[in-house]
Amino acid sequence: MDAVQINRAADLLLQARLDRRRMAALPDDCRPCDEAEAYQVQDRFVDRLLTQHGGGIIGYKAGCTNVTAQRQLGLNSPFAGPLLSALAPTSPAEISAEAGFMRMIEAEIGFRLGRDLPATGAPYDAASVRPALAAAFGAIEVVDSRYEDWTTAGAPQLIADNVCMGFWVYGEETTDLDSLDFADHGVQVRRNGVAAENGNSANVLDNPLNSAAWLANHLCARGTSLQAGQLITTGTMIAVNGAEKGDVVEADFGTLGTVRVGFT
Repeated sequence: MDAVQINRAADLLLQARLDRRRMAALPDDCRPCDEAEAYQVQDRFVDRLLTQHGGGIIGYKAGCTNVTAQRQLGLNSPFAGPLLSALAPTSPAEISAEAGFMRMIEAEIGFRLGRDLPATGAPYDAASVRPALAAAFGAIEVVDSRYEDWTTAGAPQLIADNVCMGFWVYGEETTDLDSLDFADHGVQVRRNGVAAENGNSANVLDNPLNSAAWLANHLCARGTSLQAGQLITTGTMIAVNGAEKGDVVEADFGTLGTVRVGFT
């Protein structure tokens, strides 16, 4: 793809978001064919979101962090996209139900970086990432897509659409990471006070620390890196489909606290 095609794809994604209009797919003449092209479109789309909404990039999301989801979308690894301050309120939050289409709820574990994770020549793993994490917290991602059927749009188009990011709501931090078993941490999602789904951190690449390491390596490969103070979210422990106007959704992470979002 050349610059004109990349910018055209980013413009169409932004307009679809602003108009609350879904598309079957990006046009053939500006549809990314692979992950490299998709991330180029994502970069320009994020630039436009920042111009539209203000704020800045506060960190990054890792998504598609389980094998079943990767197979469904034709991926052999997770994918990633920036977290934007204008679309990342703290819990408890209220979001307009008219702001998106899907309102799929994903309960996730997130981290705040205490130091940089630059390229070192050797890939990061869970053990080498862990000392860089200053705090942990629970989060809810409100997944959205500009495509009529995100399950068949293909990974490049989903990546271009900032990996289906609608909103991201995050809770209070704890710095006592040593007390947490990230390989086996549960969450219960409640809708309007009624239990909806239970999930576990083992669903996130067996351990969210593995997801954090993948994200660090991914960004290094793209010529950037995670920075001290940034937030990351590691992928869904469990998903709940289709919150509606008037719903209040809570993700209870036990010792990590409860994250709450209402749809007005």
